[in-house]
Amino acid sequence: MSPAVSCCARLAVVLLAASANMVAAGPRDVPQAGGAAAWVVNPAEPGAHLPLLGQSLFDRLFTGKGGAHDLPFPFEKLLARIDRELVRDPASPLPPVKRVLIPLGRSLQRTAAAPDYFDYPRVVVGVDSPPAAGSPFLLKDRLYIGYQEKSAVLEVISYNEAAGRFEFQLVKDYRPGGRPQVFYANRNICFACHQNGAPIFSRALWDETNANPAIAALLTASGRTFYGIPPQRGVDVPYAIDNAVRRANRFALAQRLWREGCGDGQIGRRCRAGLFAAALRLRLADGRRAVADAAFEESVGRPLRATTARRWPAGLALGRLDLPNRNPLQGMTEWPSAVSERVAFSHVPARFEPLLPRPAEAWWRGDAPEAVAEAVAGVAEFVEDGDWPRLQAALARRAARLPRREVTLRCTAAPGGYVADCKGEGGASLRLDRQAGRIERLSLAGEPPLPGFPLRGAQGIRVAGGDVLDGVDVSRLRDGAGPLRLHLRGDGQVAGAAALALAASPQGQSLLDAPAIAGRGLIQAVLAQLGEAVAAARLPVPAAPRLERPASPPGAAMGGPVRPDLAGFYAWCAACHLSAESFPPNFLQGPAAELESRIRQCAPRIYVRLAMARRGPSERAKTPMPPASMLPAFHSDAEAWEKSADRAALEAVVAAQLRSESGREPDVDSLLAGGYEALRPCLAPLVGAR
Repeated sequence: MSPAVSCCARLAVVLLAASANMVAAGPRDVPQAGGAAAWVVNPAEPGAHLPLLGQSLFDRLFTGKGGAHDLPFPFEKLLARIDRELVRDPASPLPPVKRVLIPLGRSLQRTAAAPDYFDYPRVVVGVDSPPAAGSPFLLKDRLYIGYQEKSAVLEVISYNEAAGRFEFQLVKDYRPGGRPQVFYANRNICFACHQNGAPIFSRALWDETNANPAIAALLTASGRTFYGIPPQRGVDVPYAIDNAVRRANRFALAQRLWREGCGDGQIGRRCRAGLFAAALRLRLADGRRAVADAAFEESVGRPLRATTARRWPAGLALGRLDLPNRNPLQGMTEWPSAVSERVAFSHVPARFEPLLPRPAEAWWRGDAPEAVAEAVAGVAEFVEDGDWPRLQAALARRAARLPRREVTLRCTAAPGGYVADCKGEGGASLRLDRQAGRIERLSLAGEPPLPGFPLRGAQGIRVAGGDVLDGVDVSRLRDGAGPLRLHLRGDGQVAGAAALALAASPQGQSLLDAPAIAGRGLIQAVLAQLGEAVAAARLPVPAAPRLERPASPPGAAMGGPVRPDLAGFYAWCAACHLSAESFPPNFLQGPAAELESRIRQCAPRIYVRLAMARRGPSERAKTPMPPASMLPAFHSDAEAWEKSADRAALEAVVAAQLRSESGREPDVDSLLAGGYEALRPCLAPLVGAR
């Protein structure tokens, strides 16, 4: 087999493998004491570019009549459309959709506005608010949009409930008079940075955003308005986005435990039904978890621990989700006027690059004390959708008919007689302050206690597990001593029983056997179990998803034989650079006859990226290419790539091109003397472009 054919065959295998999996999860191991943990999401296995099940939330939200996308413009209207689906916190001045401005960021669009970064900052928005009552869209932590006005592009990350994964999309031609077109993105490119298959964000203090006073001042000085987003902003908004991103990155763990951790057959269904019942009760109790009883341990705890111990004996590892904080204006005293000096500010040093492989930062092990509780909490993130208020209302309407129970505690008065400590069976305890008329530290079974509340206002308080406190009877106390009775209404008990019953119903079994957590369907099934009429939301059906492809497929793009010394660029670079997108530069797109000239245009940058593999991590100005997180897809790793004959051959090609230009051997330090962004771009400027 010729080198050219061999390289092209390898390209086909890599591209095919990258599109073969529906869910981004794989077997790559993470070194860990006592064994090797499996990745929750394998950065080297992005999954199919197009969803094999379901649609993205973005598609569902913005599909109009006939299945076409209906995207409001300008951007303020698009944000307002999202806001309408969300609950606004009356105690907060912040909008439901959180927005920040990032003029000098780390996205693929980082150079799009150069050198006018502060006239055209990138906007990043994230949803962290629950859905309005009746909304069919659970957007909380599931929708993120980046908008760059200069390139007229929206970059969208939104959840696909049916597939149990985040989808990556691009909206192009989003501009005045434009005809916006929505495409699914190349997941190979996305996963190079989004290594958990989910959104990423900076760590505090979020100095790239307009929370940085210096950035806010330059944005204000530009004199522009930014889509209704104030340039001056504290850390509250980026903090909210950061928290949403943290929750979003754990969705994949919840899905994996639900899909694989419970096991198969009826045992698996009962386990998933038990997880969902516990998640409902956790949500009803505002996150106050009840101590697991014997029935829960039998149906959920035991099978979950047994199955996960067999499948992942060393546990599951979740990659680090955040990026180191970066102040792009560090050391700057005045924003320069020279274009070249401004352009230099878009440089991102290697230590701040999103492409840098991020190690595991969290592990889930089935034998850990909190393992099952973490699984319940993960499923609970899929419960509170637009039908959640209906479930609460259904329980309230049935209040008179719901089961009651009584918990008796024996109280002992402390010296002075005003404070009494009360204890009951199963770990129940509280403190009664008779002088203040308050109940403090109420715990029914040894769980973390409730915050204090007035004795007169006890009715209606939800306790751990979701039941409701109907009242506190202190009539039999004498000087703070004697029996105290808690009267409880079984809201959580009834909701949990309805969820458990799904394991025995045909509809429930179908939902419990689905490839991902069918949160909305399960809530509606619980409502039906409670006797509530449930009507399916009538939403327009999105058109078939589209992947924006190069003008011609890889074989046709070559348009003829490829020189053996150039074919390696297809093999190692095509997953990201043979595309219809100019970010990252698609220098491999086009006829084979022009391939050498396209590589020559990009030679300085390619040489630097290839040569960086020969330097230690602390000595690198930029990250090497291909990104280290993707090398396992090529059956390689960073050490092997450094010594690879293929890498040396690619470097030799661009070195020869640079040598023919300058008459001397290329040197990385000399090339970078003016900064990486001063190197000529990989894509030649279009003739007549402004």
